[in-house]
Amino acid sequence: MQKEDSRYTDRLRASRTLRESGEMNFCQQLNRPTGNDLHTLIVCVDCFKIRKALTEVEPMLTLTYEYKLIPDNQQIEAIEHTLDVCRSVWNYALRERKDWLNSRKSPVNACSLEQEYIIPADIPNPNYHNQAKALTEAKKANQRLKSVNAQVLQQVLRTLDRAFVDMQSKKLGFPRFKNKYRMRSYVYPQMLKDCVKGNQIKLPQLGWVKFRKSRDIPDGFELKQARIVRRASGYFLMLSMQLDVNIPDVDFQGHSLGIDLGLDKFLATSDGELVERPRFLNQLHRKLKLLQRRLKNKQKGSNNRHKLNQKIARLHQKISETRKDWHFKLAHHLCDQAQSIFVEDIDFRSWGRGMLSKQCLDAAFGQFATILKWVGWKRDVFVGEVDKNYTSQICPNCGLYTGKKTLDVREHNCPECGYKTHRDIAAAQVIRNRGIEANALGHSVLENACGDGLTGALPSQESVKQEILNASLRIPRHSVA
Repeated sequence: MQKEDSRYTDRLRASRTLRESGEMNFCQQLNRPTGNDLHTLIVCVDCFKIRKALTEVEPMLTLTYEYKLIPDNQQIEAIEHTLDVCRSVWNYALRERKDWLNSRKSPVNACSLEQEYIIPADIPNPNYHNQAKALTEAKKANQRLKSVNAQVLQQVLRTLDRAFVDMQSKKLGFPRFKNKYRMRSYVYPQMLKDCVKGNQIKLPQLGWVKFRKSRDIPDGFELKQARIVRRASGYFLMLSMQLDVNIPDVDFQGHSLGIDLGLDKFLATSDGELVERPRFLNQLHRKLKLLQRRLKNKQKGSNNRHKLNQKIARLHQKISETRKDWHFKLAHHLCDQAQSIFVEDIDFRSWGRGMLSKQCLDAAFGQFATILKWVGWKRDVFVGEVDKNYTSQICPNCGLYTGKKTLDVREHNCPECGYKTHRDIAAAQVIRNRGIEANALGHSVLENACGDGLTGALPSQESVKQEILNASLRIPRHSVA
């Protein structure tokens, strides 16, 4: 299997070299309309030389790998110092923006009788460019700001500016001031060439730092940025890398599977499988409750309170990582069963505000939906969304509207055709039927329509995409990972 992976990697490296030099042998052209433009995928069957033509934006495949950092004591001090300076820059910039907004929103005839912070009318809005220019001037006189990488501090201002944009466009909350526990990460936006050697990485102002290399960096990818994250269990490194290659979108194909999410059963599939909902929080809830009871007796700012907070944070991290690992395994299990998966278009944030909010947040349905889409894209499985309305009130066999069912009714019994099954399975079958109706029109639903796997057949776009992923991610073609 290692020889097979290395052969795919060599093919991908050779194709990138030939694409940059412009020497390509065109053996087949596969044209497929995508949106409003036409993408042409050029494929060479012998060595899988691939390029994408007729595109407005240069294609890029971006991946982010997470590693555990193993810094020494001196490097830990440098990381904590950088986080502290980033926190100061964030709070100062946020205070400047809030003061400017407060001075502009108060009418002249409704000023406070006690005090009012007045900013002259000719002072411009403190956006990113103005604050970045002021930061450059402040570094000339402030040695504390000068001790941290300039690009790191600029990224803090960019993050704050993006938070204000998201507050208006996405209707999110107002950015908050950060204490020493809330500023948990910072980013290096540029990386040096050949900065990774073995299990060490060279970072600005930190030098060579050891990290636990749990998986190799794929060949051909270029490191773009690195983010250092502080968690309860230590420091972690997020490496973002890019490859100049286009991956076609996954099309509707093959066997379809509908999924219905719920609290009684975590999910039910249209094939009749019921998955129980694990209680991640309940397993450690008793220990968590005891630690939080002890916390209220600790004095604020004391070392004992800090140590107890660390224990609570590690316990929460264990719960979160256990839940995420189970979601990934379940997503791979579902992708093994079908080539097209359909879920309901539910805004799961509303589920976290009701009477069963604790149980819904513990199940993390939104996180599972996001993970399922990523695993489906990675494994060439189509994942789509359908209308959520009346999925539990329609018979999947004859389409009759059976009316609203109370929660104590766990069986679907159609009075028209006599079809009987579990109500969640019936809802999953309705979801599957809606997905097929919405996507099968104008598409071929044959599992082997392009002749994949047949002797002498040319590879389709889906098989070419899988070869790219196999080579870049070091995933065997027929493995589950």
